[in-house]
Amino acid sequence: MVRGLTPGALRYGLPPLLAGVVLTPVSGPIGLGLVALGLAAVLFHRDPQREPPESGFVAPADGSVSVVREEEGRIRVGVFMNVTDVHVNRAPAAGTVESVTHRPGANKPAFSKDSDRNERVDVDCGEYEVSLIAGWFARRIHPYVEGGDDLDRGDKLGHISFGSRADVLLPERVEHADLRVNEGEDVTAGETVVAVDPDE
Repeated sequence: MVRGLTPGALRYGLPPLLAGVVLTPVSGPIGLGLVALGLAAVLFHRDPQREPPESGFVAPADGSVSVVREEEGRIRVGVFMNVTDVHVNRAPAAGTVESVTHRPGANKPAFSKDSDRNERVDVDCGEYEVSLIAGWFARRIHPYVEGGDDLDRGDKLGHISFGSRADVLLPERVEHADLRVNEGEDVTAGETVVAVDPDE
């Protein structure tokens, strides 16, 4: 794995890059187009360093808050990742992974309400749960963790290739007054506090 890139960067970026280099002398526009496509794939899979705050539940993804709703007494905050966002997902708080569950499903646009039925990977950390949700173009969810793993706030959970959404289902003790974001706000994975923890 190349530092600063997710494991999928070279797998998706190298083939069009190499093909572009070979084809550019023969067919300039096609070759240059493939080089641009390869560079875009590599940039899409970038993995910058993050500095988590000392408290609170942080955003699980870069992007725009697309969901804030209550579910059976708990609050869900969902973040839609645009194609230009970093797609590495991070732990909202410290905890121990109890289970990692893959659930097959549809591939609706990740920003739509129908995306709740999309293919997903749920990372259950007991007090909170993170759902990595595939979009219409993103069919590849890559979790990095498994049951029994201990996490610190901001640790990497995985990444989703090519567009997606990541949700955090907060603990029951977190109330609407504890939220620090609203729908439509931009957030940064591992750094932006989406809710304070009343127990901290």
